[in-house]
Amino acid sequence: MSDSITDHPAESVLHVGGASPYDVVVGHHLAHHLPGMVGDAARIAVVCPESLEHLVEDAVGPLLDRDVTVLALPDGEESKTAEVAVACWEALGEEGFTRSDVVVTLGGGATTDVGGFVAASWLRGVRVVHVPTTLLAMVDAAVGGKTGINTSAGKNLVGAFHEPSGVLCDLALLESLPRDELVAGLGEVVKCGFIADPEILRLVEETDPESLNASSPVLRELVERAIQVKIDVVVADLREAGGSELTGGHPGREALNYGHTLAHAIERAEDYEIRHGEAVAIGCVYVAELAHRAAGLSAEIVERHREAFSRVGLPTSYEGASFEDLLATMRVDKKSRGNQLRFIVLSDIGAPTVLAGPSEEDLRAAYEAVTA
Repeated sequence: MSDSITDHPAESVLHVGGASPYDVVVGHHLAHHLPGMVGDAARIAVVCPESLEHLVEDAVGPLLDRDVTVLALPDGEESKTAEVAVACWEALGEEGFTRSDVVVTLGGGATTDVGGFVAASWLRGVRVVHVPTTLLAMVDAAVGGKTGINTSAGKNLVGAFHEPSGVLCDLALLESLPRDELVAGLGEVVKCGFIADPEILRLVEETDPESLNASSPVLRELVERAIQVKIDVVVADLREAGGSELTGGHPGREALNYGHTLAHAIERAEDYEIRHGEAVAIGCVYVAELAHRAAGLSAEIVERHREAFSRVGLPTSYEGASFEDLLATMRVDKKSRGNQLRFIVLSDIGAPTVLAGPSEEDLRAAYEAVTA
């Protein structure tokens, strides 16, 4: 991708290679791609939040001449429970859903996560196509094959890797997205700038954030760049087996979890009332402060974190829970090994690495820096 904003074709296709290749299409009004992505499936299960059922006809219209079942979910993280997954399985059973049929998710990140998990687990795996309706889902949940539900112990602790058959990032669906939801999605976009693509940071720092909307060419470039960052990492390490961290190399897919260890703890402390992208912004500032103390990250880069996230309207500080409570939750983070906490940190912009077993003194001092 070029380092300057250029005129875009009507649609962009980003290819995800690997053992199960698929395409991510970015553009406006993309429903005409759905028949090709679902193939000759006779039955389609559209998984979407109850609040978005009114979008089904427009978003998946070319599929409505088939046997379509709408599985309506609770909104947001309330859908990511075992009970909701069981209800979906029961509905698929009643419809006689077979291995040749297809799940289509229509919604934000939570819908993509639970819908993908239902597809991964029904008959040990049926095809799934994602039609994300939020910026966050477009650049995060819809690409890469991670699926999951929450438990009382934490977020996304039950799940499976299940790559989609295709992803439609229809930017027209963002036109009705509340502004604060679009801003929250920028949390994952800015994160991608820090871990892999400094051009994202330049675009954010030089663009009036109020101009970023569904028709903005800059937002489209940010979406495409963030998706490409994820594709590059996922293709090299689909199942998060890890990179060459023992020799100081790239940590593989774990790099995408930059800022997420504290972010997930904050989400749980807030009973998932805080938006994911907001928590990620705080979490990224936290690990920048941690890397400054424990790994020598420059103070200038730490400050650039605060400036980039705050510029687009995201929080960079947090006082909603005690350090002790958050630390207890972080200890059951998926990246932990035994009793050892592990964090993705930066040694420089675009240079993620693993910090294993930081001292509690540094952990506490970094938290105090984000409560200031």
